[in-house]
Amino acid sequence: MSTPSRRPRWRRLRIALVVVAAIGVVATFALRSPSPAGHWRSAEGHDHFQEAYAEAMAEMPAPDRTLDLRTDFGLVRAYHFPGTGDSGDPLILINGQGSASPAWADNMPDLLALGDVYTVDLLGQPGMSVQERPIEDNAEQALWLHQALDQLPEDQFHFVGLSVGGWTAANYATHHPGPVASLSLIDPVFTFGTISPGFVARSIPASIPWLPKSWRDGFNSWIAGGEDTEEFAVGRMIDAGQVHFATKVPAPERISEEALRDLQMPVLAIIAGGSVVHDAESVAQTAEATLAHGTVEFYDGASHAVAGQEPQRVAADVGALLRSQD
Repeated sequence: MSTPSRRPRWRRLRIALVVVAAIGVVATFALRSPSPAGHWRSAEGHDHFQEAYAEAMAEMPAPDRTLDLRTDFGLVRAYHFPGTGDSGDPLILINGQGSASPAWADNMPDLLALGDVYTVDLLGQPGMSVQERPIEDNAEQALWLHQALDQLPEDQFHFVGLSVGGWTAANYATHHPGPVASLSLIDPVFTFGTISPGFVARSIPASIPWLPKSWRDGFNSWIAGGEDTEEFAVGRMIDAGQVHFATKVPAPERISEEALRDLQMPVLAIIAGGSVVHDAESVAQTAEATLAHGTVEFYDGASHAVAGQEPQRVAADVGALLRSQD
């Protein structure tokens, strides 16, 4: 589905994507709107985002199903992509803060080789999902996703979550473990540790949309380990969402070690050794100590943008987790 010539382009794109999403962790909770639900600041801004979203979505494989799933909290957009592998249960990909389904473009060829894939636009974030009711706490963060997945024909899913998406997947598993066949958490935040004070301090100026773009660019490069964060379609989509969408979701609470120990499904924790978002060594140690059925892979030197820097290695480790259940 991809050619070698396109991989470097997507690699730069993916790095930009994860970096902006990481900034959104702080921006979302520092610049809260008084509205009870996430919303577009203007019709013109919404139009701008939709154009950017369509451009980014064109870089994805074509989904064979587009689903709008009604929940108590709003309408959830999901896509289904037929895979070439036989993972049994499908994979469901949970993107990071401030992004949407096109976030996974760089990873899709390798993950589709494992099996069928669903992506979901997070409720309360910029995307095609529409939040209609306030989401008050972490239990409701899990509940809206559970109500959406309950409408799909499958009973279980292999969850793959990146950054805040890793927290979202783990939070879901602590509240609704039944549908979770496995968890693959890619440098998850708020899961095995807290965000570092240095990250918070440096992210505040970069998280304000109307401040100079150069401030964000410098911060982006720092998160990505000095990599070029050149903007492509997904980056333009995320920038449009950051400028034009007012997010209103509860700040994630760190998952307790007791809850992590109670997880009975197989869990893969991929920890980026060079991540500036948290203390990578401490996070890896907590994952090792708390996961009863866990595999911890420490990617020495990798940045928080690890999914885009090493998409084939990530897919290989996810595949190994799935095969271990056969």
